[in-house]
Amino acid sequence: MISKKQIKSALESMMFIWGEPLDIKTAADVFDIDKGEIYTYFKELQEEYEQEKRGILIREVNKAFQFVTREENAQYIERLCTPVKVKRLSQSALEVLAIIAYKQPVTKGEIDAIRGIKSDRVVEGLMRKDLIFEKGRANTIGRPILYATTDTFLKNFGFTSLKELPEIEDIESAVNYQEPVDELEAQQITLNLGDSDEDQ
Repeated sequence: MISKKQIKSALESMMFIWGEPLDIKTAADVFDIDKGEIYTYFKELQEEYEQEKRGILIREVNKAFQFVTREENAQYIERLCTPVKVKRLSQSALEVLAIIAYKQPVTKGEIDAIRGIKSDRVVEGLMRKDLIFEKGRANTIGRPILYATTDTFLKNFGFTSLKELPEIEDIESAVNYQEPVDELEAQQITLNLGDSDEDQ
């Protein structure tokens, strides 16, 4: 016979998987026990989560129960759910991503030529973040890999398509320009991607 502890453990798993409020009738049918007994177990779990001040609470909604997050943790959840891939791009990554976005498909050699520095590590970082991908190979000596931006790039930076990229007449000049004359030009140069705090 299944124990009370096992039932409560199973209820936790069921609420996690179910997503929507799990009503006591559905839960009772799973265990083939009385609805009143299941309701008691739900209430006990609810009290345990509250007493331990866990980050997850159990909310009752019309004789159904559901996992919810603790209200005071909302600010941390909001920070977590912001586009972290955007925030964590370094200046080097912004430069490489801008070149790829405007010149795609483009080889690593072409990227290096525009920046005047090797970009291997940065390209690898952008690929790990799913912002760029290998689109194929160029029909030149050595058949170097061609890079292009992904749908993740469009989604994270708020573009519907590449046609919405800010207009830049010369991406090479923009990338190598060190002192933007005003905020608008600075935004254009960095594709409105925001500040950075890591190397890749």
